[in-house]
Amino acid sequence: MRGTTVLPGGPCAAARDGEPPVHRLELRLPEQVPFAAGGFDAMGPMSRADYPHRHTFYEIVHVVEGSGVHVLDTERYPLRPPQLGVILPGQVHRWEGVRGLEGSLVLFTPEFLVDGPDDPRLLRRLGERPWVDLDAAAHERTSRLMEELAEEYRSGDDGFAGVLRSLLHVLLVRAARVPGGRPAAPAPRGLAEDFLGLTGRAAEGLSVRECAGRLGVSPGHLNEAVRAATGRTPAALLREARVREAQRLLVATSLSVRQVAARVGFEDPAYFCRFFRREVGRSPGDFRKHHDRPVPSIEADSPPA
Repeated sequence: MRGTTVLPGGPCAAARDGEPPVHRLELRLPEQVPFAAGGFDAMGPMSRADYPHRHTFYEIVHVVEGSGVHVLDTERYPLRPPQLGVILPGQVHRWEGVRGLEGSLVLFTPEFLVDGPDDPRLLRRLGERPWVDLDAAAHERTSRLMEELAEEYRSGDDGFAGVLRSLLHVLLVRAARVPGGRPAAPAPRGLAEDFLGLTGRAAEGLSVRECAGRLGVSPGHLNEAVRAATGRTPAALLREARVREAQRLLVATSLSVRQVAARVGFEDPAYFCRFFRREVGRSPGDFRKHHDRPVPSIEADSPPA
């Protein structure tokens, strides 16, 4: 996809067999910042991809025209422009049955946020309500910011990376103010935030003890810090992350339940089925049937990423 962390013509990140392709940002120059902004046409055909895929980068999308559905993980969001969406790295998404889709995109990698310590927290909060309707005033403010970001990105003038980070921060703060979805909880900080960063790797089967070891603290201290910041235990958050990844694979791939179990760190498929039923309230097979919709193949003959 144009604008990401590989040079033009480079491959997308390799996906495991049977899993959705993974799109990476394509940089115009080796030394360029991992950021891109512009309209759907400027970003290229991948910006309207109608097959399930993941990103290694964040995407903020401002939809101003079009009809159809945006599918993000297991949720479906009908297009009712103007709307603002946030797609986090690792989520599976696609555009379904869209017509006349127009708007603007901002794409950037986690590395781009190195100088904005509050921005990852804002993005995590936005990810809790990833698709919101905009009123006229919010739509106008968002349009101006998206255009400023695109202009600054195109200009490449001295200091443009700092300007982009500043404008992006303003966009995230204002997006967090838009009503919609459930209220965002106070953003965790410090150790709890570092732990939340590890939950994205829960599919590896990480335990609380292993997470504590990676963070250089005892399991008891990690439990106290995470519970104080989020109201939940590390074990519960790790379970939630594994369930979320299993749901993505069940909905967006043709992998068998046994294969899904292995991909999210379960050696015993029967134990995985019991775990999934306990957490979700239905078996993996029933969950897949409930969300069963024909999607393009993601096997070897799927569209190039």
